[in-house]
Amino acid sequence: MSPVLAIHGGAGTMARASMTPQDEAAFHVGLRASLRAGHAVLARGGPALDAVTAAVMAMEDDPQFNAGRGAVYTSAGRQEMDAAVMNGADRAAGAVAGILGPRNPVLAARAVMQHSEHVLLIGEGALAFLREQNLTWEEPGYFHTAHRWQALQTELERRRLAAADTRDDAAKHGTVGAVACDAAGHLAAATSTGGMTGKLPGRVGDCPVFGAGTWADDATCAVSGTGHGEYFIRWAAAHEIASRMRYRGESLAVAADAVVADLLAAGGSGGLIGVDAAGNVALPFNCGGMYRGRIGADGVAWTAIYREELVAG
Repeated sequence: MSPVLAIHGGAGTMARASMTPQDEAAFHVGLRASLRAGHAVLARGGPALDAVTAAVMAMEDDPQFNAGRGAVYTSAGRQEMDAAVMNGADRAAGAVAGILGPRNPVLAARAVMQHSEHVLLIGEGALAFLREQNLTWEEPGYFHTAHRWQALQTELERRRLAAADTRDDAAKHGTVGAVACDAAGHLAAATSTGGMTGKLPGRVGDCPVFGAGTWADDATCAVSGTGHGEYFIRWAAAHEIASRMRYRGESLAVAADAVVADLLAAGGSGGLIGVDAAGNVALPFNCGGMYRGRIGADGVAWTAIYREELVAG
C-alpha cells in the first residue's frame, strides 16, 4: 500500500478579489507545511492516526486557519474550540467541544480517546480531565488574532444594525482537517475548529460529532468535513458517504460528490476530504473554494484554494 494524506484548511475561502498574492502564497505555505508534517509520519511507516494528528497540529499552530491559535470568537468574545480524531482500524474515537486552553485541541481529542472511557467531553468537564493529561497549555492571549477579533466586531455591528448578511463563506465558518491511509492500509481522520464567527456560547458544530464532520472506518473511508456544520450534522454527511460506499457499492468519489451536492441543495455550503483503503482521495466542495491539498509516497505536496487544479509546491 502506498500511503497518502489529504488535508483541508476550511471551505469558504476569501473572495478572489480580496485575496492578495501575498495572502494566497501564505495559505499555500501553510497547507504544504501541514502536508509535510503528516507525510513525515507516513514516510517512516507511522500509522495514519499519527499522520492526521501531525497535519492538523501544524494548522492549529498557524494563525491563518480557524483552529487553535487562529480560532474565531463567540458572540460573547470568547474562543470555544472543538476537535475530533477517529481510527479506522477499530473505530476508536475521541472528541472535545467548547474548550480553551490546550495548545492543540486535536491532542486533547486524542487524550479523550486514549485515556478515558468516553468518546466526547465538553466544556469545564473536559478541561478538568485534560488538566490531568500531559498536554501543553496556553493563556488566552496566545490564541488571540487581530483579524478574528475584528471579524467578530464587524459581525456584532451588522447584527446591531439588523443589516443583511453579505459576508462571504470565509467570514462565517472554517475548519481544518486531515485524512490518511497508511502503508498498512489503515485509515484515520482528524478535524479541529474554532466554529463560526459570532456563534452562541456553547454552540457545537459537526467537527466533534462522529458521522457528521469526522469519520473513519477501514471498510469504507475516512472523512473530514468543513462548512456549515448544522447541515453536516442533519445530513450525517460523513457517515452518509461511508453508507453509500458500503450499501450501494459507490466509489468514494461518487459518494462524496453526491453528499456535497445534497448539502448544497439543502442550503448548506462547505466541502470535505476523503480517502479510502485503496488510497483514492476525494476533495469535493460546493462553495467558492476550499483550502486543500494532498501528498503521496513521493513526498510532493499538491495544494489549491479555488476551483483550479492542485499545484505542486
